[in-house]
Amino acid sequence: MIIKSSTTLRNDYNAIARLAHEKSEPVYITRNGEGDLVVMSIEAFERREAMLDLREKLLFAEQQRLAGEPTITLDEAQMRLREKIHGKA
Repeated sequence: MIIKSSTTLRNDYNAIARLAHEKSEPVYITRNGEGDLVVMSIEAFERREAMLDLREKLLFAEQQRLAGEPTITLDEAQMRLREKIHGKA
């Protein structure tokens, strides 16, 4: 975990930005010794958002499966995908 003060952010933004890009992880910013903000590169943020979106979709699919929703086999899914790709659906 990377923690920097708001003073560092204010006085040396470039160093914080470089650190966020190099480490590809959030930089926690404190103010008066307490957590205040999180700064991260756009690339890291977009990766994190995509991962959260995928997890949400997987959780929804698992909830549907547990609720007894109809499912299809892997072969059926592959066939449907091929049909969509080749314009047969």
